[in-house]
Amino acid sequence: MNQLKKYFLFFLFLILIGCSSVPKNTVNACAIFDEKYLWYKFAKSTEKKWGAPIELQMAIIKKESGYDWLARPERTKLFKVIPWKRKSSSLGYSQAVVDTWETYKRSTGKKYVTRVLFKDSSDFIGWYVDQTYKKMKVSKKNYFRQYLYYYNGWTKRTRPESIPYAKEVSRTAKKYRAQIRKCQSKLNRNKYIIF
Repeated sequence: MNQLKKYFLFFLFLILIGCSSVPKNTVNACAIFDEKYLWYKFAKSTEKKWGAPIELQMAIIKKESGYDWLARPERTKLFKVIPWKRKSSSLGYSQAVVDTWETYKRSTGKKYVTRVLFKDSSDFIGWYVDQTYKKMKVSKKNYFRQYLYYYNGWTKRTRPESIPYAKEVSRTAKKYRAQIRKCQSKLNRNKYIIF
């Protein structure tokens, strides 16, 4: 039985590593989903649940973490040489900060979610987009304004650096949307494929 447990843990480790590596081509949504089919299933499930378009989820993840599951802000330097504290507590695909992540967990009743899993990050982004729609009355298809609130929080204050970032997310989401339209029927036909 102990040997079986070791095999199971090893298999689980391989799945996590396989699902967490950065896609080879991050500029093409179809190429991403060809390589990471489960990501499509998770993003589609999030879209169905929260109404957050797949292309917006992916554009936010691309901007926030570059699809790196362990992405974290750089450390500040003490005396310009000694690594010190990080600029924020953000982590994972969605770069959610601890406080907002805890609010998400309480709001959804999900106790065992983690910021380093794509499925949970996708669901978090969907929840956040839905909250922005409800709190700030921003359409879920308004990629630019949705990202402004994602970056700045639910506040009227807009940090200047967030404007070019929001423009970038909007451009990426529109490009992803056009690409997904070309391959979505194929992706949907593969709905019974697990890996």
